[in-house]
Amino acid sequence: MGVVRGVILDESVLLTEGGEDKNGFILRPGAESLIQTLSRSKIHIGISYDVDSLDGKVSVLQSNASLKNFDCFILNDPTNEIMPAWSINTDGGIVYLVSNKKEVLPKLSSYKWLLVVLNDGDESLYYTTDALRIQNLAEFPLTMCQLNKSSTGTNAATVGYIMKPSRVVDFANRGAFPLCPTQNGLMFVPLTPMLPLSTQLKNVDIVLHKATDEILSVEDNKITFTENIQELQRYLELHQDLCVIDPLTNIYPLLDRLEIQQILLGLEELNREGSHLIRGAHFLKIDNFEEFNFETGLAEARLSLPCIVKPKIACGVGDAHKMAIVFRVDDFKNVDVPLPAVIQEYVDHSSTLYKFYVLGEKIFHAVENSIPNADVLKKSSNGDELKPLEFDSLKSLPTASGDCSATSGESIDVKLVTDAANWLQRRLQLTIFGFDVVIQEGTRDHVIVDVNYLPSFKEVGDEISIPAFWESIRGKYDLRLSK
Repeated sequence: MGVVRGVILDESVLLTEGGEDKNGFILRPGAESLIQTLSRSKIHIGISYDVDSLDGKVSVLQSNASLKNFDCFILNDPTNEIMPAWSINTDGGIVYLVSNKKEVLPKLSSYKWLLVVLNDGDESLYYTTDALRIQNLAEFPLTMCQLNKSSTGTNAATVGYIMKPSRVVDFANRGAFPLCPTQNGLMFVPLTPMLPLSTQLKNVDIVLHKATDEILSVEDNKITFTENIQELQRYLELHQDLCVIDPLTNIYPLLDRLEIQQILLGLEELNREGSHLIRGAHFLKIDNFEEFNFETGLAEARLSLPCIVKPKIACGVGDAHKMAIVFRVDDFKNVDVPLPAVIQEYVDHSSTLYKFYVLGEKIFHAVENSIPNADVLKKSSNGDELKPLEFDSLKSLPTASGDCSATSGESIDVKLVTDAANWLQRRLQLTIFGFDVVIQEGTRDHVIVDVNYLPSFKEVGDEISIPAFWESIRGKYDLRLSK
């Protein structure tokens, strides 16, 4: 039938009785999620209803169609201005999703639409061998991908993604998760908790996850993921031929700030005489603020005040981004940062942060404003008391009063950092990751201060980053197939 280019949602699969308003009808469970998935895929969508539908139904349908800019029309009404545009269809590509309770089902055979029938109770009410059948609305996106795959040939690949809703919204709103094939043959489908995960995984070629968002706890270096990720782990152990972006074991180093700092020590092999240095920040592990000899320990670790204190666990738990900048040795004991922690060098960098993104073979970077230099922070640190500056790095960063927008005036050595990006990719064996670089004033050392898995990379324009995102996934899949 060709690639799906339009979907008509019949009222029978969208509405159920309920609600407290006068209409008496609401969207049925799963309908809102389906509508969101379809609309973010930029698919032409229509909503149909019967000529004799109750006013309450029509009102709810038209309201939802208006909010999403969908077509809304009466089925089998040739006088309607919208209906003929959907019924004139010579090359297939239109899917009509309808409940098997719909009395009009036999009449739909006159159109060249592919019927997908939701089994909504008694299957004996109507059956047609020309229709596909699903048991749950959550099955429909995967059904669409299967239709598209069969019509586009063996080059197509289905990517099942599993991540927290806010992350899905961020990527999908930028067009990163289309149900219809990209230019390199990828289709993206949500792996939903509404269906058995193993059933869904059998029908995808690639798994994309953001497991760093799915951590419940970290105790004694043991990570406990959500049930979804645990089930994914169990499945992958039994089906090691399934392509994963990226294997969970490969992301473990990025969950531990101490481990990633130790990995960054290896950057030393990239440094050459006569060029700038690329390195990680100097660091020190701390298990107990009360018993540690800071004066000796800081000196041995090549650290000088101020320092930034970060939790050892890098992500996934509530206080992983709770940090503090400390100006005096005596104040380490008063810092409210979870232990164990990492004391990291505070690099004066003229408030300029370079964010690098590795997407397969492509490397991009963007420039952002950052925390001011230490002397500026001191002037704004509660008068003369120089109390530690505590903050959550996901919510806000320390700033200085007044204008501190100065930049170093020095450009970054992109080739040097690109070499470091390639080195990190080989070392970590990751397909998509990001890292932050600052340039130290005076020495001009290029210092990597953070590394993270599957960043949003939205600082890079979508017209550039999204195709590169697709290419990185496709490249990993094709490489795996070749082996």
